[in-house]
Amino acid sequence: MTTVRVGIGHDTHRLIEGRPLVLGGVRVAHPRGLVGHSDADVVLHALTDALLGAAGLGDIGDAYPDTEPAWKDADSRLFLRETLARLNRDGWRVVNVDVIVFAQEPKLGPIKADIRNNLAQLLGIDAGAVNVKAKTGERVGAIGRAEALACQVVALIEQKRPV
Repeated sequence: MTTVRVGIGHDTHRLIEGRPLVLGGVRVAHPRGLVGHSDADVVLHALTDALLGAAGLGDIGDAYPDTEPAWKDADSRLFLRETLARLNRDGWRVVNVDVIVFAQEPKLGPIKADIRNNLAQLLGIDAGAVNVKAKTGERVGAIGRAEALACQVVALIEQKRPV
């Protein structure tokens, strides 16, 4: 019998002038970017968080604390790569991921496919196993006022071999 596990990840960052906006490892043309210790990619942070949770390895703050100088301005693909290596060593593989990005702006419809394809490549899975959805804040709260972006991810992993 195959062992499967589900993890849920979440991340939120504020938007400010003068920073690049990166979502799912894709550079997005927008005058504002996200504030954070690293590159603040909410998609990769939530994805990494979901994978760590599914494998019972804590959360992104445990694995890559923002108090660690090594992670200052880090490319979030590094967090995902290191997490995938840990999962692989422990005998896990990613089955699929479902991503929801919450953003009043920019409009993400035109780049959802780019994010999906990039995530599939980073995860080493078929693009059909990656889903990316975009939701607005309906002008409510920090997201609705375009002050922040958030992301939630559900990830399914399975044991590659018996432990």
